Amino acid sequence: MAEQLTATAADAPLAALRAAGVLERIAARVGRETAGTLCDDGMPAEAVAAALGITRSKALVLLLTAQDR
Repeated sequence: MAEQLTATAADAPLAALRAAGVLERIAARVGRETAGTLCDDGMPAEAVAAALGITRSKALVLLLTAQDR
């Protein structure tokens, strides 16, 4: 997918930028939904932090933000 988007950027930069924006919105939505599921399942922030390679506080923000969905 990255190669296709890079090739599109060379030929049609506006189309590539639009596609990148769509992918960002999809990834953000799926991330929120997944974090919500983990939160509902009682996944501890420490486990999320370890799995994602982020700090516990960043993981906690992800989980708490997902509660507001």
